[in-house]
Amino acid sequence: MRGLIRGNRNTVAAGTTAVAGLAAFGLLVAGCDSDGTGARDAGAARSQAESRSPVPQPSGTDSAAKAVKRVDAAALIKADPKVSNVVKRELKTCGGREYPIDVSYGTLTGNNTPDVVVNLMTCSDAMGIATYVYREDSGKYRNVFAAEEPPVYSEIDRGDLVVTKQQYTKGDAMGYSSSEDVITYHWSAGRFAETDSVHTDFSKAVSSGDGTATSAPTTDN
Repeated sequence: MRGLIRGNRNTVAAGTTAVAGLAAFGLLVAGCDSDGTGARDAGAARSQAESRSPVPQPSGTDSAAKAVKRVDAAALIKADPKVSNVVKRELKTCGGREYPIDVSYGTLTGNNTPDVVVNLMTCSDAMGIATYVYREDSGKYRNVFAAEEPPVYSEIDRGDLVVTKQQYTKGDAMGYSSSEDVITYHWSAGRFAETDSVHTDFSKAVSSGDGTATSAPTTDN
C-alpha cells in the first residue's frame, strides 16, 4: 500500500480536523510552484534470469487495462460542486506543467465502467491533501466519495476503497505522525459503507540510528 507521501508513511505535519485541514490547505499546496511531485515508486531490479526470459505477450487483462477511458482529473475537480472552494482555488500545476494528482481506475461500485479514484497532493513532497471517487452515470462522472482532511490518500484494494489518514499532535516531529487510521469502505445500496477500521499509535522511542527518535507502530483493530 502506498503511503500518504507516495511509498512512505512519513508526512509533513498537518491539522487533524476538517476545519484545520482546509484552513491550512493554502500553506500545504504552496509548494506547487516548485518542480516535481515527489519520488515515484520504483520496483526491484530484474535478475539476470528474468532478463533472459522471453517477454510475455499481453493478456486479455492487459489489453483491457490499456483500453480504460482516461479522464481529465483536474477538470473533474474544478467542475465538481462537492469539492470545496479552498481546494479549487489552490489547485495549481507544479512548475507550470502537470497537476499533482494521482488517478486510479478500477471496480469499486459494480459499474460497467471503471470507477475513478483521484488523489490531490502537494508538489514539494507528494503529501495527500484531498481524495475523491467518481462513478460514471449516463456518460457523466458523479462524485460518490470525498475526503478533504489532509494528510489523506485513497487506494483500490480488491474491490474496496481503502482510505489512510494520519493524525498529528502537539510536539510531533516533522514527518512523524502520532497515529494513523486505515479505513476500508465497501459499496453497498448505492453508497460507500465503512466495513473495517485499523488505528495505529506510533511509538516515539525507537532510534533511527542517528540519535533521533523514529516511530514504531503499535496497532489496535
